[in-house]
Amino acid sequence: METKIVNKELQPFTKWTGGKRKLLPIIKSLMPDNYNNYFEPFVGGGALFFELAPKQALINDFNTELINCYQQIKENPDQLITLLQHHQEKNTKDYYLDLRSVDRDGRIEQMTDVEKAARIMYMLRVDFNGLYRVNAKNQFNVPYGRYKNPKIVDSELIYAISNYLNKNSIQIVSGDFEKAVERAKEGDFVYFDPPYIPISETSAFTSYTHEGFSYDDQVRLRDTFKKLSERGVHVMLSNSSSSLVYELYKDFTIHSIEVTRANGAKASSRGKVSEVIVTNDVK
Repeated sequence: METKIVNKELQPFTKWTGGKRKLLPIIKSLMPDNYNNYFEPFVGGGALFFELAPKQALINDFNTELINCYQQIKENPDQLITLLQHHQEKNTKDYYLDLRSVDRDGRIEQMTDVEKAARIMYMLRVDFNGLYRVNAKNQFNVPYGRYKNPKIVDSELIYAISNYLNKNSIQIVSGDFEKAVERAKEGDFVYFDPPYIPISETSAFTSYTHEGFSYDDQVRLRDTFKKLSERGVHVMLSNSSSSLVYELYKDFTIHSIEVTRANGAKASSRGKVSEVIVTNDVK
């Protein structure tokens, strides 16, 4: 499909916990100078993806709601913008809470995919700290935020992203990270930005999907990192500075960095935080 031609710099269309916009200069400095296909199995808000704007890529996330937003921006930008404008006009705490509750009372089953995308994109603009969080029943449970004038509709950006996704060879999928990279081959580049390993040993392994991301998943991710390296794929991974990360990736190059986080759920997850970037330095 053809969309409106716009000249707007690509950037994430939503807030996303753990977003990498502030780290882009560091990430880009550690990336390979040249690569073929681009893979991002935990795309999230897509800060690096939109910065690089590759012509050939596969983006994936286990969060089906998020991936649906990418698909609707690509396929139905006009309708998506119309729905977001409606949410903007109606925006109040009561309106937000009513829309949030559609995954509790069955109304969500009657919603179209583009309506579901507009719902999530609206809620992430007006909820507390732009968080995406669901309970054990996969019900969105973030309270309403206190923004005076949240930017709920960015038509120009939506059209720019839609135009980019349609004019390039971009595969948008939702599933397991290992499956997302099974076709990566020598000379390709894979960037992993998974749910982080908790710094505190008492913290539970959790993620932004109700299924969770366990210790076993972290080990499987390390094994996938190794397999990709062995077949000549350029691989990079972001994670916390947990001692477990250093142990898991001891065979690779670990770069220690500091980043300022503004939208963690707890005060302890905001402010300056130590993180790492792991690279395999494949030539």
